[in-house]
Amino acid sequence: METPYIVALGIAAVACVTDLRTRKIPNVLTLLAALAAFFFYAVVGRGEGLLVSVAGWLAGAAVFFIPFALGGLGGGDVKLLAAIGAWVGPAAVVWTALYTGIIGGGLAVVIGLSHGYLRKALSNISLLLMHWRVAGFRPLPEVSLAGSRGPRLAYAVPILAGLVVTIWRYSSAQAEAAWFLRP
Repeated sequence: METPYIVALGIAAVACVTDLRTRKIPNVLTLLAALAAFFFYAVVGRGEGLLVSVAGWLAGAAVFFIPFALGGLGGGDVKLLAAIGAWVGPAAVVWTALYTGIIGGGLAVVIGLSHGYLRKALSNISLLLMHWRVAGFRPLPEVSLAGSRGPRLAYAVPILAGLVVTIWRYSSAQAEAAWFLRP
């Protein structure tokens, strides 16, 4: 496994521990992780590597910005995905976000069921969709993270799981290509 993937997994694992314990992802973790990626790629990848790292950071931040702006994610989640993007690049961070959304949705259903909150959560989703249809894409404070009284999901966990799936898929694709191209 390549160094950037190992570092990204470590960052996500530390974020999981802090998110599960405190429901926060420290700014110092995400900032230092991104700065370390920029430095690493500036040195190892020369100028081109740094551009890919910055593009990965931007892609990670962009993908989670809309859910954050609508009150569905915390800022730490956005910064964590951006820091991971600085290490794995723009394509891998978009796949990570996709897998994170799928895994996060599944975990949300499990948590909703285990806390007897699933019916209320589905009702809130219906209310939110109606609100968006009538008022446009604006936060609805009653169902945002700040206004909700429902159970919370430490989103660093699905982010780590999404990263693991992305790395596994990338590694599998490289192994298949190597096998296919061998003489």
